Amino acid sequence: MAQGFSLKDQLFNAEKTRYLAELFAAAEPGFDAGAFEAQVMARLPELELKERINWIATCLAEALPGDLPEVAPVILRALPPPLDPSLSDDDFGDFIFAPLGEWVGTVGLDHRELALDVIEALTQRFSMEWAIRPFLNRWPGEVLDHMQAWCDHPHYHVRRLVSEGTRPRLPWGMAVTLDLTDPLPLLDRLHGDPTRYVTRSVANHLNDIAKKEPELVLKQLAAWREEGRQKPEELAWMTSHALRGLVKSGHPGAMAMLGFDPDVVLEVAIVLNGEARIGEALEFDLHLTAPERQPVLVDYIIHFQRPGGKVSPKVHKLKQAVIDGGALKLSKRHKLKGNATTFKLIPGPHRLEIQVNGRVRAGVDFELKA
Repeated sequence: MAQGFSLKDQLFNAEKTRYLAELFAAAEPGFDAGAFEAQVMARLPELELKERINWIATCLAEALPGDLPEVAPVILRALPPPLDPSLSDDDFGDFIFAPLGEWVGTVGLDHRELALDVIEALTQRFSMEWAIRPFLNRWPGEVLDHMQAWCDHPHYHVRRLVSEGTRPRLPWGMAVTLDLTDPLPLLDRLHGDPTRYVTRSVANHLNDIAKKEPELVLKQLAAWREEGRQKPEELAWMTSHALRGLVKSGHPGAMAMLGFDPDVVLEVAIVLNGEARIGEALEFDLHLTAPERQPVLVDYIIHFQRPGGKVSPKVHKLKQAVIDGGALKLSKRHKLKGNATTFKLIPGPHRLEIQVNGRVRAGVDFELKA
């Protein structure tokens, strides 16, 4: 990210607005690119990221009024070539096309099939997981049926949309009224996809489900392991990524699926190094001992003081390792940022705990000083 410029400024600025205006001017001779650009930029700097998407969509709808049957041909003519379909990951597309999905959702809810065709084209330029959700809420069965065909689409961005658009807890996305089990037949088809961009979305989707139905996720992953339709190393990565939330919470079934015994026999000793001060760091060493060779997944939990005397535990990853030769030593330096805007540190009594294979095995109190 360029220093001194926020994400919203990089994604939506005068240059990007002009690019979008030129695309539509080339597609529709009556489109006034200059007026559109001026209208957008008159308010854009004052708006937050999601508001910018909505504002550009509003300006497009005013520049090209009409329902989707009237504007869809113009949208399709304005689109640049699709993203490279031969890639397999990290090709999110150009954020300036996000407002087109918002526009389609505004003028296309009564034109389901046409809207889905336009979204299919749009998502090959920028991911449309936000745009598809109003249609899932209005036409859940019909859209899920349509997505069955998308599972076989030659462009991996369309295949990813099936999983990402139906996620229960999509960041920034409106809530969907689907049951958690409704998209599972689609995920079952997609889990064997050859592209990481798709399989990451499937794993993220399962991680969402696991927050409410962990046993359902474990059962699904076990079934996929038995079926063998995905490469073992890719399914292992997906499993780890899908279970990351359960691992943080110490779920024994998730630990066992990843090959870590929650009931392993071992001892943990904690040695604090120096004082813990805001703006500096909490430094500690761990000594793990076990009577036999053991794979271990080690996390640490800091119980932070919060306003009003409350305590907030935060789980942090430390190390995936093997106790070999009877002992394992680990060290950590956890920065205690004093200027963080999202989580303000409060001086006073705190606690450090060590979690191994999902179970807290040791703990020590310490004083966080100003």
